[in-house]
Amino acid sequence: MVKNNISTDDLLATIIKGIEDVKGLDIDILDLREIDNRVCDYFVICNGTSNTQVNAIVNSIQKGVSRELKDKPWHVEGTENGEWVLMDYVSIVVHVFQKHIREYYNIEGLWGDAKITSLENKY
Repeated sequence: MVKNNISTDDLLATIIKGIEDVKGLDIDILDLREIDNRVCDYFVICNGTSNTQVNAIVNSIQKGVSRELKDKPWHVEGTENGEWVLMDYVSIVVHVFQKHIREYYNIEGLWGDAKITSLENKY
């Protein structure tokens, strides 16, 4: 699959906007670019309050990226149960969790060498 030539910064901004548009919570951006053997440039991690909100966040991200950047994720998994949805945009992997699942897996702790930027909830 050939990916469009899209700026990672534009993709990151569009993903964040998609999360914020449906009030996704506790957004963390993990910058993996300085880590050897990284799987992508960034992880974006957030959580919703229910499986319905998790799926709404995923849909908002997909619609925004499609509309603004004419791109779609390479792979999405986890939408069936809405507890942890992974969206792979190749250079950015988005993890949308329910809070208790996020706390259990602690992705931020697993990638402790990454530079983490936490965005303040706007609501």
